[in-house]
Amino acid sequence: MPYLLDALVILGYFALIIGIGLSQRSKSGSVEGFTLGDRQIAWWAVLASILAAEISAATFLGAPESGYSRQNWSYAQFAIGTVMARIIVSFLFIPIFYKHGVISLYEFLETRFGPVTRKFASVTFMLTRVLAMGTRLYVSAIILVLAVAMWQGGAVDAQTKFWLYAGAVVVVTLLTALYTSVGGIRAVIWTDFIQVGVLVASLGFTIPYLLMKIPGGWDAVTGVIKSPVFFDFAKPAGDPGVWSWVKNVFTNEYTIWAAVIGSTFVTMSTHGIDQDTVQRMLTAKNRRQSAFATILSGIVDLPIVSAFILVGVLLKAYYAAHPAVNLPAESREVFPFFIMNEMPAGMRGLVTAGILATAMGSLSTALNALATSLSRDFILPRLPADAPESKRISVLRWSTVFFAALIIGVGIWTAWFMAHNPKVEILPLVLGILGFTFGSLLGVFLLAVLTKSRGCDTGNIIAMVCGMLAVLFLSNVLGIQSKVGIAEPFVLSFPWRITLGTFVTIGVAILFRTPESRLASARAAEANHVDV
Repeated sequence: MPYLLDALVILGYFALIIGIGLSQRSKSGSVEGFTLGDRQIAWWAVLASILAAEISAATFLGAPESGYSRQNWSYAQFAIGTVMARIIVSFLFIPIFYKHGVISLYEFLETRFGPVTRKFASVTFMLTRVLAMGTRLYVSAIILVLAVAMWQGGAVDAQTKFWLYAGAVVVVTLLTALYTSVGGIRAVIWTDFIQVGVLVASLGFTIPYLLMKIPGGWDAVTGVIKSPVFFDFAKPAGDPGVWSWVKNVFTNEYTIWAAVIGSTFVTMSTHGIDQDTVQRMLTAKNRRQSAFATILSGIVDLPIVSAFILVGVLLKAYYAAHPAVNLPAESREVFPFFIMNEMPAGMRGLVTAGILATAMGSLSTALNALATSLSRDFILPRLPADAPESKRISVLRWSTVFFAALIIGVGIWTAWFMAHNPKVEILPLVLGILGFTFGSLLGVFLLAVLTKSRGCDTGNIIAMVCGMLAVLFLSNVLGIQSKVGIAEPFVLSFPWRITLGTFVTIGVAILFRTPESRLASARAAEANHVDV
């Protein structure tokens, strides 16, 4: 019965989360209540919810994977850009969204450009978010695979891994969809608050426990840390020429240049024009509280991610001192292996609950945001003006269920792929998907905000498609560069994809002038809104 206490902890966590989520049903009886919590959520709850959205299961295991394999904090450099981007978003996007009273962010694009841009941007968001969310979910099942390996006394074959991954995807998604479809954004935010608490408690136990288990303590840990510890200026090791340096900058993932520039554009897209994250920002009582929570989340994010990376470095030192014969070959499985083999009962359950918390926190937000975009941008405008509020809420709830089914499908496919391709790293896989499309979304939003008379429906679609194609080409998807005769492909690393897509989209879209009729209607719409 060694795992009974762990099972009770995990079951208790599920009962608490689902109970809190279902308790919010009575406060989600209107469209604004379901999607924005009537804009009455406290800033500190919004802060916790933003953190829960960012720290997915991929981060919970991916950041320790980075610390274990790289033995430094080079991944944490991205925090520089994330803070800068949050400041830009807080002063550039959030005031406009509050001023226009949007529920779906893409409503603003219709006001500025027209309905085609709005619908194209909304569809782009929905497709991207379903794919990105589905690829994350399998991560929460890695610890389950290792538990089965311990139980059967040997490694788990690829087929068994697949079924375990797939089963976890289905269970986690269905449970999350249950409370999200019933309680709306309030259920998302208050369960996020609990999930962040579980996450911090997990970290608070893991780090000192690991340090106590390493002979020599911190002095032994410093022996495994590799240079550069934090900043990597991407200096070429061989040819000192300018091209070698430029290529090194744009083809390497964890450099200071990617942290300052690439990460800024990544975060501007995820926190400025992504319905997933921005929707919870808009639940705050006013734009000032929203901006405060957004900026503070970036400051708090750095020590949390650094702590996750520290766990990976500590694991490297631990297994250097205590070699394990059956230590997993895949670095992403080392932390779950340690949890299952070394942690005491109860604490093992708490950390496992932390992994599930990060998965469910990011998933609940995605489901609510996807349902909001589909309903607000496509379905609700088609309902009769006198349609009862209950009918509108029903559309939102069934949209949540619809996207849960789609995410399960993507998650099962990802489970099969990762079970048969164990060497693929987690973070580039998850972050890379957003890079193919979010640059184009960011570009069209920046055009809308920074210009008054450039861009139109037709030009924006052309520009966004050009931005996506440029990213696909320079990312060398499916070996496209080799197929067109390029002997030495230039493969853009994932932090730069959104930056490239943004500039290409703006560069093309700005060539088209906004029709005078659209300018007049945009001015009228702006005059009718009151700043909050």
